[in-house]
Amino acid sequence: MANTYSQIYIQIVFAVDGRLSLIQPEFKEELYKYITGIVTNSRQKLIAINGMSDHVHILTGLKPAMALADLVRDYQADSSNFINKKRWVRGRFSWQEGYGAFSYGHSQLDTIICYIRNQERHHHYRRTFKDEYLAWLKKFEIPFEEKYVFNFVE
Repeated sequence: MANTYSQIYIQIVFAVDGRLSLIQPEFKEELYKYITGIVTNSRQKLIAINGMSDHVHILTGLKPAMALADLVRDYQADSSNFINKKRWVRGRFSWQEGYGAFSYGHSQLDTIICYIRNQERHHHYRRTFKDEYLAWLKKFEIPFEEKYVFNFVE
C-alpha cells in the first residue's frame, strides 16, 4: 500500500496444548530460529522471542495488511509441524487453541523486550504461566471468563 505508514507492535503469547512442559531447553534455540523464519517469511518484523517449556512470547512489528489471526495460525501450525518432524516429543505436539495479543507503543518496547528476554527469571520466582497470562489480561483490561482461558493442567 503506497503512502501507508504504521507502527504496530504486538506481543503474541501462546501455550503448549494442555500447558504441558514440552519445549525442552536443548531445543528452544532451534525452535525460536525456526519461528523467526516463519515471521520473516510472512514479511513481519521479529523484535523479540522467548518463553518457557510451556509457552512462547513473540514481539513483532505487525504490518497493517496482515490479519493477526492468520499470522498466529501460521506461527502455530508451522512450528507444530516443525516440532513433530523433529520428533522432539512423544506423540503429537500441538499448541493450545487461542492466544493472547497485546499492543504496545514505541516508548514501551524496551520494557517489554526486557520482559520477554528474561522469562526464566520471571518464572524462577514460581510465577506460573497461568498467573502471568491472567495478569496480562487484567493489565490490558481485557474481559475474560477464567474457565475459558486455556486448558491449564494443575
